[in-house]
Amino acid sequence: MAKPESAKNPGVSLRLTNAIGELSSLLELLRSDELDPRILADFRDALNRVRNTAWAAQQAAENKLFEHGPTNMDSLLASERVRAAYQLCLSIREDLLADNAQFQKGQLTELYDVAVQLTKHLKSIL
Repeated sequence: MAKPESAKNPGVSLRLTNAIGELSSLLELLRSDELDPRILADFRDALNRVRNTAWAAQQAAENKLFEHGPTNMDSLLASERVRAAYQLCLSIREDLLADNAQFQKGQLTELYDVAVQLTKHLKSIL
């Protein structure tokens, strides 16, 4: 059986352990009222990217360890993005049907434009 990546590179395990401690200490700071919304948005985006990549790395390592499923992280991340996009599209459709949801026209225009581009690309693939 192959050694897990953390056994091959103990520095990664130490860095992840340190990151866990740092994130735990940030919990109190996030509860304060004096936060810049732009920095919070960037922080959330970074956390989401790390969370998704960590999930894909875990899936790839487990698939490699147990010899089943894809081990390519790019494929796993792409599959997760498709799943998330599907769920998000369902939620957006419900929001658009709700009477109490208000949207900015610019946001809807941007969403429409990218949806048209994606639809064209999907048609060429399927």
